[in-house]
Amino acid sequence: MSRVTDLIIPRRRVSLRIGAIAESATLAVDAKAKALKAQGRPVIGFGAGEPDFPTPDYIVEAAVAAARVPANHRYTPAAGLPELREAISVKTRRDSGLDVPAGQVLVTNGGKQAVYTAFATIVDPGDEVLLPAPYWTTYPEAIALAGGTAVEVFAGEEQGYMVTVEQLEAARTEHTKALLFCSPSNPTGAVYSPEQVRAIGQWAHSHGIWVITDEIYEHLTYDGVAAASMPVEVPELADTCIVLNGVAKTYAMTGWRVGWMAGPKDVIAAATNLQSHLTSNVNNIAQRAAIAALSGDLTAVDAMRVAFDRRRRLMVELLGQIPGVSCPTPQGAFYVYPSIKGVLGRTIRGARPLTSADLATLILDEVEVAVVPGEAFGPSGYLRLSYALGDDDLVEGVTRIQSLLAEAH
Repeated sequence: MSRVTDLIIPRRRVSLRIGAIAESATLAVDAKAKALKAQGRPVIGFGAGEPDFPTPDYIVEAAVAAARVPANHRYTPAAGLPELREAISVKTRRDSGLDVPAGQVLVTNGGKQAVYTAFATIVDPGDEVLLPAPYWTTYPEAIALAGGTAVEVFAGEEQGYMVTVEQLEAARTEHTKALLFCSPSNPTGAVYSPEQVRAIGQWAHSHGIWVITDEIYEHLTYDGVAAASMPVEVPELADTCIVLNGVAKTYAMTGWRVGWMAGPKDVIAAATNLQSHLTSNVNNIAQRAAIAALSGDLTAVDAMRVAFDRRRRLMVELLGQIPGVSCPTPQGAFYVYPSIKGVLGRTIRGARPLTSADLATLILDEVEVAVVPGEAFGPSGYLRLSYALGDDDLVEGVTRIQSLLAEAH
């Protein structure tokens, strides 16, 4: 008589859902550059998307004072401190003309959590989200985590990296639930005109498509260009639009981790319920600092923008001198996104890079400059360089790239 034994079936150690997430390419490049610097290597990093300025003193002092208040040592409402939600409401009205009641604001642990929470709140499995490309590397991962499918809509340098209504319509299907919109753009620095924003918003509204609009770079624009807020340009979209923002880029507060999402009352209530289980409230000291940031004037912001503008023009000029490189002038954020398709396939120091990832690796290995390849943001053939670094490092880094690519043949 045979004996039946239980079979032990090996279980997956990491879930398919989490195992499928790609590493953040921008953070990976920044981490590698910092690791090489720690080894004493003269690496210059163009990878990180954060201002190189310190957080303004008045914001820091507000945090120091808040740390001494015992009430800030306790749990507070998951949706955010009432004072901060009100400050966000006032700031939004002041800066973009959008009237959002404090009760329709959720304070999140950085803008990145706002991105994920927005998709998790409105997207179901099987839903499609139109994703203009080049896109920030986190967007498709957040869409996938929410169970949705990202549908890329690519606009190249010949379009100024801005998609058209016609492209969006061609990508629309019966499963299209939402559109992700980001202007000023990470990674390209493109800024859509009010007319373009209006046309896209009206198209989305006419088809019942939600819009998640990321406005975190709203104050970083140049050449007299201003960022237009979609629900301001298309008021009828208000009930199907979620606005994302945060203090990270405007106030040099990337490490403080305070962002927010604003939108319809039922969506914000559902998102708050999610956050109550996921993280509870955002750090109270950081929230108090954010109140100081949003309640103050924009003097410090204006000073940073002047420096960014100078670096922007210098970087575009230097990159434009490299044969095979085409670098549109960005009008927002603090990135340039040159096409390097004219360099690919040529021989450089015995190597023949065929993709932007190949070229980025070659640049790091040969001249110790860290850049992010286009594959992180969509199609190959591009590099993203942040000009949120000191002027001397900027010139030295681009000069090294110039010298290396001058050897291409």
